[in-house]
Amino acid sequence: MILKRTHYCGDLRPEHAGQRVTLCGWVWHWRDHGGVIFIDLRDRTGHCQLVFDPQVDQELHDRANDLRSEYCIAITGTVRMRPEGTVNPKMATGEVEVVADHLMIYSESETPPFPIDDHLEAGEDIRLKYRYLDMRRPSLRESLLFRSRCYQVVRNYFAQHGFVEVETPFLSKSTPEGARDFLVPSRISPGEFYALPQSPQIYKQICMIGGLDRYFQIVRCFRDEDNRADRQPEFTQIDVEMSFITPEDIYPIMEGMIQTLYRELLDVDVPVPFPRLTYADAMERFGSDRPDIRFGMELRDIGDIARESEFKVFQSVLENGGKVSGLCVPGGASFSRKEIDDLGPEAAIFGAKGLAWMKVTENGLESNIAKFFSPALQTRLIERFEACPGDLLLFVADEPKVVYASLGSLRLKIAARLKLYDPNDNRFLWVVDFPMFEKDENGLPTPCHHPFTSPNPEDLPYLESDPFRVRSLAYDMVLNGVELGGGSIRIHNRETQSRVFKVLGIDEASAQEKFGFLLDALRFGPPPHGGIAFGFDRLIMLMRHEPNIREVMAFPKNNRAQAVMENAPSAVDEAQLRELGLRVRV
Repeated sequence: MILKRTHYCGDLRPEHAGQRVTLCGWVWHWRDHGGVIFIDLRDRTGHCQLVFDPQVDQELHDRANDLRSEYCIAITGTVRMRPEGTVNPKMATGEVEVVADHLMIYSESETPPFPIDDHLEAGEDIRLKYRYLDMRRPSLRESLLFRSRCYQVVRNYFAQHGFVEVETPFLSKSTPEGARDFLVPSRISPGEFYALPQSPQIYKQICMIGGLDRYFQIVRCFRDEDNRADRQPEFTQIDVEMSFITPEDIYPIMEGMIQTLYRELLDVDVPVPFPRLTYADAMERFGSDRPDIRFGMELRDIGDIARESEFKVFQSVLENGGKVSGLCVPGGASFSRKEIDDLGPEAAIFGAKGLAWMKVTENGLESNIAKFFSPALQTRLIERFEACPGDLLLFVADEPKVVYASLGSLRLKIAARLKLYDPNDNRFLWVVDFPMFEKDENGLPTPCHHPFTSPNPEDLPYLESDPFRVRSLAYDMVLNGVELGGGSIRIHNRETQSRVFKVLGIDEASAQEKFGFLLDALRFGPPPHGGIAFGFDRLIMLMRHEPNIREVMAFPKNNRAQAVMENAPSAVDEAQLRELGLRVRV
């Protein structure tokens, strides 16, 4: 027999007093106060207090005495106001309780391997192995419910703006998109493989060529790459594509989506339009293409000043085409020598060969390199950084990539240490005008985004002669130093696409083999189009202020890309391998 639930545990309020209710859920906390048993019953909406009073029903009280943590039960009883002095203002249901008069035990539970509580010290692999228990913890449960509401808001938003939801295939062709593919062997075509999509990039472009005009999808994607706290091998994207548009059409649509999510789910007003920053400015000022703009402490180039100094280390770097930049740490002059020295290894992680420093005092600059800078140059340094007595100047001299990465990382670490920003602040921006290409390990051009990104028309004359000068029509949305999403206007001209392939060293035969179905489609009147993809998991992680992306996913992999609960990946039967025409070599 199943008792018919009338209410969820978290829904009871003073207006329900006097009503008979039936609740279903799991025993959370059990207490015996002077012979009266109190049990907190929990379901997905929250929990409420049950009362088993021997003066009401001795037999029922005795049965309740046998209940233990995580037993699955149902009860019927009467809602009443809690007695004076026992109200719990920290609980949504803290003003009421239910006096039980009927109890049904659906199933018993063994002692859980960890407490079903938010204050637990269980290792992550244990939690993932028993994910069904972990889901009962309030914080993870709330993250999953929040995620569910987020799905609905996103779908409603795009439906209201005329977008068509299209499902694209999971079994696709392997194409080079920047990460390793997950391959799926074909039984019907022995020796041949599908690939799981890293993104629906080509398919959504095909949708535009097919005339759907506005496409969106909340889609699963797969990339065989190393895990991080904000990365998983299988993840979810909000994928969007539009026809007959420019970036100026994309920005307000995406800003509106973010605005709607924050307003409806967090009751937070996000001001629009978002500020914009070119890639070149972002790197020069923040050392990152995803800058955190909640605080200042921006990088400053001091190459002109260093060139006039007598400091040979800086001069040598400049003569070899390198860069000298620094940042000003407010109040950093109070750092001990050891604290300053400890910053050096942080910069070294990114290849910096050293970290120079100067303390700002009332009498100028103090350090072991200050003597190489004349009083006039010291004054210029102080003015360049808008520094005050008590501040600390840090410098890195190296190739630009190393300078940006090392100072950009130090900027974030020091700001967190000094609490220079409000962690609850939300500072969105667009980073635009990305380079079309970057250098690979051999110094040859490789796409900064993907090979279908449109070059900026102003830079097309340099495509073959100076490819690293070419900007793209690409853009990223950034929040507090984290990339939320990225996209671009796509190439819709077959000739331009062929030129880009040639710059990348992809000949016509290889291009046809890898991307033939897209190149063929470009022969039949493709419209101008572009789009963007948002990391759905990452967005929820930031909205929930969770430090790890696994805390907002129902069944994530661990940091070794393993599914601990179901023990995957795992070996398969030899018969299955023979059927696929495969043999394992380790």
